[in-house]
Amino acid sequence: MHPLVLASSSPYRRRLLEQLQLPFECAAPDIDETPRPAETAEQLTRRLALTKARALAGRYPQHLIIGSDQVLLLDGQPVSKPGNHAAALDQLRRCSGRTVRFSTALCLLNSASGDHQLACEPFDVVFRELDDASIERYLQHEQPYDCAGSFRMEGLGISLFQALRGDDPNSLIGLPLIRLCTMLRNEGVQLP
Repeated sequence: MHPLVLASSSPYRRRLLEQLQLPFECAAPDIDETPRPAETAEQLTRRLALTKARALAGRYPQHLIIGSDQVLLLDGQPVSKPGNHAAALDQLRRCSGRTVRFSTALCLLNSASGDHQLACEPFDVVFRELDDASIERYLQHEQPYDCAGSFRMEGLGISLFQALRGDDPNSLIGLPLIRLCTMLRNEGVQLP
């Protein structure tokens, strides 16, 4: 089996991958994540997941490299990590009472052969009606400024939702494990 590399510095993705009980290392790819003009959310996430994996291929030439990227589609525009309190407040106000789509792309690159598998997992989230006081309490407690859509699914973010619709809830955290298991099996990896 080729060694695994997670092309990410995200502690959330690292914790998810640990669930598969396979040895791996993490390395942060240094790429430009700026959306291109007229690029859809799915196109953006697919491009970034592949670019992240390819960015590490030179350093890890005999590895299986996992790249992933996530974006929230809100009012037809891709939205990523808020970065600060004001932006998170704005994102959650805009999501209140609405159904929004998260697009999480996943790439598994075999750096030895150059072959890759690439997929995108959509996931719809129905937000409940949120008042400013609830949003403020949530933001003060979770401070989800490094999370697309300003919520942590694995924390209190679940309290913001009315319903979830999708095939793999892990895609909301940033790494679709169901699809990744299929990709790994396609590369001959035996999962525990």
